[in-house]
Amino acid sequence: MTRLTHLDGSGAARMVDIGAKQPSARIAVASGRIKMSQEALGAIKGGDNPKGDVLAAARIAGIMAAKRTGDLIPLCHPLALDAVTIDFALENDGLRATASASLTGKTGVEMEALVAVSTALLTIYDMAKALDRAMVIGEIRLIEKRGGKSGTWRASEA
Repeated sequence: MTRLTHLDGSGAARMVDIGAKQPSARIAVASGRIKMSQEALGAIKGGDNPKGDVLAAARIAGIMAAKRTGDLIPLCHPLALDAVTIDFALENDGLRATASASLTGKTGVEMEALVAVSTALLTIYDMAKALDRAMVIGEIRLIEKRGGKSGTWRASEA
């Protein structure tokens, strides 16, 4: 089993020292979905949501959250991201969000992509809850990461 890097030899939490690592290009892609009623989905699709453009707000929220990951997740390094994108795909019973985060740096951006997609989905819930309080957020996962010492990993390989 791989040793947990956020614990020292005595089991105490620690921030991983990345000082000696060489910077490399890194990217991570995460995905998640929100299941909702046809009424809520139709309002989002048609731009008829009472609170405004749901997907625009969710995209901005996800990007902003990715930039603040180091403030939200204990022991995460604050990172100067090069880019964050969030895309949405309409599905029969909801929406899928996919977030990508990238930088050239000493540590990966998996948490930034996961925080971005999670926050985007939470924002969709918040913006559409007047139409459907029973929405379900799920299937949030890392899809791919590239760069760093461990190289490329894709969910299909797991």
